Amino acid sequence: MTTTARARAMLAARAKDSHDKRRRALAAIQALEAAGTPVTATAVATAAEVSTWLVYADGVREHLHDARRRQAGREPSPLTTALPGRAEPASQASLRADLAVARDEIRRLRAERDKLRARLRLHLGAEIEGPDRAGLIARVASLETATRQLAAERDARATEISHAQRRIGELEDELTAARESLRRAIRQANR
Repeated sequence: MTTTARARAMLAARAKDSHDKRRRALAAIQALEAAGTPVTATAVATAAEVSTWLVYADGVREHLHDARRRQAGREPSPLTTALPGRAEPASQASLRADLAVARDEIRRLRAERDKLRARLRLHLGAEIEGPDRAGLIARVASLETATRQLAAERDARATEISHAQRRIGELEDELTAARESLRRAIRQANR
């Protein structure tokens, strides 16, 4: 699979995921409004299991505001955040404790998300910036060809050097012989 195909597949998956999350957020707005529960960004995000950022995004925010306006037109109902299995409303201390726990969880999830984003960024960067396999194979083949040519040239030069050294030896022998014969000729001429 090429890098372009991978990128297209990732974009398609992200678009589908975004569409699913938006659909869940809109369904959560309708469910909260139908149940008479106050429609808030946090309540919608929790019910739809999406981030509050998505609830404030274009296309969802308008539905949230419309539902809040419709609820504001009705008679206000008292806030009765009851725990499962209990009919009485939660105390302020309980709500604060739940909020603190939720904030800690959010902090932990954000740290985890940032860590995963960094890992994904490194992985995708390596895929994008890394050379493709075919290019590397072609480069290795060209380097092997260049190595063979240089080895052949080296062997040819070594052969030439060997011949030249042999010829130098022969010429030195001839020169030594010529000098020796010249000395003899000079000695005989002097006698």
